[in-house]
Amino acid sequence: EITIPAYRAMPQAAGTFPVVLVVQEIFGVHKHVKDVCRRFAKLGYVAIAPELYARHGDVSQRADIGAIILTVVRKVPDAQVMAGLDATVNWVESSGKGDVSKLGIIGVCWGGRIVRMYAAHSPKVNAGVAWYGCLAGQTSERTPTHPVDVVSQLHAPVLGLYAGPDSGIPQEKVEQMRAALQAAGSSSELHVYPDTPDGFHADYRSSYRREAAQDGWQRLQAWFTRPRGA
Repeated sequence: EITIPAYRAMPQAAGTFPVVLVVQEIFGVHKHVKDVCRRFAKLGYVAIAPELYARHGDVSQRADIGAIILTVVRKVPDAQVMAGLDATVNWVESSGKGDVSKLGIIGVCWGGRIVRMYAAHSPKVNAGVAWYGCLAGQTSERTPTHPVDVVSQLHAPVLGLYAGPDSGIPQEKVEQMRAALQAAGSSSELHVYPDTPDGFHADYRSSYRREAAQDGWQRLQAWFTRPRGA
């Protein structure tokens, strides 16, 4: 049995609500991630952000990306992340507050990649939204596959929201993913915001772009509420 810390937000009203997994940025489950959970709660969801680095250290108060990657992220295998998310879903279901037959997942930056990997891993997922996130790259024992490799295995459609001038995720990688989705006949979609920097959703950073962030949030809500197969 896996036990990890998590932050949960949900409506105050009684009832059982659809569930959204909120996958952290590289900075862990910090104030911004918790705020995103609360935004979902206001929309009528049980939103939960598990601390997927918990076994390796708390990075929520750290700002040095290089050090976080070196000391923590490189120690977190995909298999461990998938197991942590599975345990989170099981816990929400057992709580009686969340209807996991209506399960969505979102992730930002590091979590954007995880959205696609989990949508390929779990048949319980109904829809996903990835705010940027690695699409393709070198593989390793820790990350044996990347999103472009698991397109045909997706159990649910994923909406990808990407920045145009993103050096970390160049447009050639976005187009590679788009071609893979089309070849697989996937109903997933990609949307690119030109002249918008990576991190445009993060309203606590200088990269924040209000117009793109608000447009992405509206697209996210529509993606989660549209009938599957539409």
